[in-house]
Amino acid sequence: MQRILVTGGLGFIGSHTVVELQQAGYDVVIIDDLSNSQLSVLDRITSITGMKPDFHQFDLKEKEKVHQFFQQEKIDGVIHFAASKAVGESVNEPLKYYENNINTLVYVLKAMNNNQVENFIFSSSCTVYGQADELPITESAPVKTAESPYGNTKQIGEEILKETTTVSNLNGIALRYFNPIGAHASAKIGELPIGVPQNLIPYITQTAIGIREELSIFGDDYPTEDGTAIRDYIHVVDLAKAHIKALERLIENRNKEKYEVFNVGTGSGSSVLEIVKAFEKATNQDLAYKIVERRAGDITAAFADTTLAEKELNWKAELTLEDCLLSAWNWQKKIHENTLVE
Repeated sequence: MQRILVTGGLGFIGSHTVVELQQAGYDVVIIDDLSNSQLSVLDRITSITGMKPDFHQFDLKEKEKVHQFFQQEKIDGVIHFAASKAVGESVNEPLKYYENNINTLVYVLKAMNNNQVENFIFSSSCTVYGQADELPITESAPVKTAESPYGNTKQIGEEILKETTTVSNLNGIALRYFNPIGAHASAKIGELPIGVPQNLIPYITQTAIGIREELSIFGDDYPTEDGTAIRDYIHVVDLAKAHIKALERLIENRNKEKYEVFNVGTGSGSSVLEIVKAFEKATNQDLAYKIVERRAGDITAAFADTTLAEKELNWKAELTLEDCLLSAWNWQKKIHENTLVE
């Protein structure tokens, strides 16, 4: 049985990927420092799959601990999620993002090289494209000057991975996510922001259930049909499955280059106001919202061309926007019932 390390494995995307890995027959070990996640997620993963992943709690910025871990554990592949990820926060705290997102990546890659671990999946982002010249965005679109320190850490991370693969036995795939939303169908895991949500969907669900007074929509003067920004919203379970496909490609030596990049999205975009209306329709909930100033680092529109992932990874998003919004709402109601969040 292949043993896969998932860093940040108790986070939103990480936890869903752990579930898919276990259900696909992999032995999973998680490293997470719990800075943006909760230990209770481990039990909830176990209740879905019937298997408890091995768990190690430490900060990947602790270089010696990273090296000790790889010396002690037999690992066949790494899926690297551990990173700070809020665009707005990164603008205000750039050094936190460079330290957390770059140093940890370097330490993990060095430890892999030292211990002959060859398969690496990097959690990248469509933010590397900035405001693309053409939509939908293909992988050959130019990587532009980042709009935020967060986006820049993803660009630098890709460069580090690409350059490392050229001079080592490492094989890497960078998956450029668009906007992951939704929750597991069991409503046992989902997006669980600590404090005020930085992402649209948890802010919507927290507003609908009464935790937040109203949703703030950042800008209605973008050059789009309704004036609000457009993004490609993908169900987190579909995104998790893309990681399994990418991992299989590396393990089975089907990669065509030592470093490859794939977009992971649905191929279509929705505006913020369209999401609000779709949520109201799917859940029969009225949503209070107000228009506020644009947010630093935000672009007008981004949605993916997923042709390459469909062809090379044999992967395609299957769940609908309604599936995404209903699952997120069911998750929010479950949290509220269990008072997991104050």
